[in-house]
Amino acid sequence: MRKPTLLITSLAALLVLGGCQSSLTGDTYSRSEARAVQTVRMGTIESLRPVKIEGTKTPIGAGAGAVVGGIGGSSVGGGRGSAVMAVVGAVAGGLLGAAAEEGLTRTQGVEITVREDDGTLRAYVQEVEPNQVFRVGERVRIMTVNGTSRVSH
Repeated sequence: MRKPTLLITSLAALLVLGGCQSSLTGDTYSRSEARAVQTVRMGTIESLRPVKIEGTKTPIGAGAGAVVGGIGGSSVGGGRGSAVMAVVGAVAGGLLGAAAEEGLTRTQGVEITVREDDGTLRAYVQEVEPNQVFRVGERVRIMTVNGTSRVSH
């Protein structure tokens, strides 16, 4: 009887964690950025460097892990032992859930250093997009809206 409950809870936790990830690509806009006027600048790529963008660290991963760990721990033993194992499982599950969320939402990024047409040298970091390859010496557009900038071809 407890195995189906544990399985359903585990699957729900994975769905919640998967839904936490937001895109940091140059072609993804938040709702508040849509239809907002953007400042567009032009420039030339001076250098490119691969970087890692850390994953999200919200209470959702720890909470989901704690629920799954608590349910799993409570199925071990009986009576007081079951209650103790539920607490131990919840704490361990919370720690593992937080680490899993950060790991699942971590992504590969690129640091793009651009010499803008006014002579300013700036660096921009965004998630790597499989269909968009940047090259040193390439002309690019830098769009800025509400303090968020992105580089595109």
